[in-house]
Amino acid sequence: MLIIEPANPLDPGPKALLEQSHHMMTTLFSPEENYFLGFDALCAPEVHFVIARQGSTVMGTGAIVNKGDYGEIKSMFTNADARGKGVASALLRALEDHARETGLTLLRLETADSLAAAVRLYERNGFARCDRFGDYEVNDVSVYMQKVLT
Repeated sequence: MLIIEPANPLDPGPKALLEQSHHMMTTLFSPEENYFLGFDALCAPEVHFVIARQGSTVMGTGAIVNKGDYGEIKSMFTNADARGKGVASALLRALEDHARETGLTLLRLETADSLAAAVRLYERNGFARCDRFGDYEVNDVSVYMQKVLT
């Protein structure tokens, strides 16, 4: 059974998966095009970090950063065995539920067209492309998406 729950990103299972994500991002994108959150940032009070696990195996991670007037989805990543099995959608639903519980009515995120599976995941879950937001720099790879929560 898949369990979605809050976790500490510094615990061994989540940390190992986040390290895989960071490694993948640094091989795909230049430093100026990378916006993943480091471990210290993931431990900040305005961040709600969750994992998906089966037993003791961490299958995926996700986070939402409360930006005041919106929540930003960050650190969405699943291990290779979890891809295509609904793990990322379950993580995203848990983050949306948390956003609603805290009074947020808008979710935003940054991804890339080259991460086609991620773009499809977000589109399937009601996100649509939008203009650049926050303090993101203009580049040729980023895609910005948002979803209004009802």
